[in-house]
Amino acid sequence: MLENELGLFIPVCGLVKDAKHKTAQLMIGDPPEPVSLPRDSQEFYLLQRIQDEVHRFAISFHREQRGKSMVSSKLDAIPGIGEKRRKLLLKHFGSVKKIKEASVEDFKPLSIGEKLATDILKALREEES
Repeated sequence: MLENELGLFIPVCGLVKDAKHKTAQLMIGDPPEPVSLPRDSQEFYLLQRIQDEVHRFAISFHREQRGKSMVSSKLDAIPGIGEKRRKLLLKHFGSVKKIKEASVEDFKPLSIGEKLATDILKALREEES
């Protein structure tokens, strides 16, 4: 049982998997005790389906987060840098490392003003320290 802030007791259960990673049994209570539930019952099948859906949702979320981190850049956190400027900077300089090594003058051909260039360099260089 889990007691929440309102003093309500909420039953908690868990599914145990066997050595072959198949759902084997239901555990409930505190301390957890196995519940006798036939593996071929509708109840057991429902719990398996819920477990599969939770797993699918977690995997989808993880992939989405990983995908976002793969395409995100340190530049995304800098105010004044949107997708277009980020792409322009990376195309011109080749990498975030090379942007960090650039001077304010190196930004002029990109029509990026002195203040924004200074902000970009400051943000990228502060990240190191």
